[in-house]
Amino acid sequence: MMLNQTGFSPASFILNGVPGLEDVHIWISFPFCSMYLVAMIGNCGLLYLIHYEDSLHRPMYYFLAMLSLTDLVMCSSTIPKALMIFWFRLKGIGFNECLVQMFFIHTFTGMESGVLMLMALDRYVAICYPLRYSTILTNPVIAKVGLATFLRGVILIIPFTFLTKRLPYCKGNIIHHTFCDHMSVAKLSCGNVKVNAIYGLTVALLIGGFDILCITISYTMILRAVVSLSSADARQKAFSTCTAHICAIVFSYSPAFFSFFSHRFGGHTIPPSCHILVANIYLLLPPTMNPVVYGVKTKQIRDCVIRIVSGSKDTKSHKI
Repeated sequence: MMLNQTGFSPASFILNGVPGLEDVHIWISFPFCSMYLVAMIGNCGLLYLIHYEDSLHRPMYYFLAMLSLTDLVMCSSTIPKALMIFWFRLKGIGFNECLVQMFFIHTFTGMESGVLMLMALDRYVAICYPLRYSTILTNPVIAKVGLATFLRGVILIIPFTFLTKRLPYCKGNIIHHTFCDHMSVAKLSCGNVKVNAIYGLTVALLIGGFDILCITISYTMILRAVVSLSSADARQKAFSTCTAHICAIVFSYSPAFFSFFSHRFGGHTIPPSCHILVANIYLLLPPTMNPVVYGVKTKQIRDCVIRIVSGSKDTKSHKI
């Protein structure tokens, strides 16, 4: 391992891919590549529709655009490098490059959680205060809460890079992962990583715990409002506007919960390869499925796609 003379930091790391499954890396790459292509095409398509369709210039779709941008950055921070490992065995990554990748991964996973929370609040306002929806969620308000969510992630994640950079590394430079995860890198240090572990758990609670609490409260209020409606059709119509968002929550938080609890309660029974695959699914499944779910479940988006595919000329002026 190459070390500099001042900070005992490696010049580079080796990302070892999925340990124990090296012989099938090429087969693992096919679903990874396919899902990544679907994620890129689907999210870029959503951004195109939201930008050019006047009928989609509404708060719900602005939040969806934030989610798509977040998904694009989140999966592009990891999957191209993973495919380089699987296809060409290009496993090297510079120390600073590793820190940058770590920063982007953790910042935008936090951003993903934050946007899902904002979308839950959007559905709460739309269902519980429909007459005030456009006056509460104005464009300046949407821009401010989106910026605040992004800055929250940046401010909380920046210390990760400094906490990791300060550590002395003397346990080799091989990371048994497809990307630079915070604790996977910190475990190579011969220094005290207790601060890193405590700070990582604190950030997870501050971001994930807070967002899940807000989502839970929002849907509790939504459920109360929907149940109080007198018409069954009105109840079904009101709750149907939430189905795509609920699916997005499931796709995002399910692998996150599995990874979180398996690391703490099943670390010795679940093989490392499973942990690494789930970590990749956590970063790849939401970007892949969110455009598909919103395209299928949202009538406005579905109608816009049909008009474009059928060659309708007046797409900008059409109102739904």
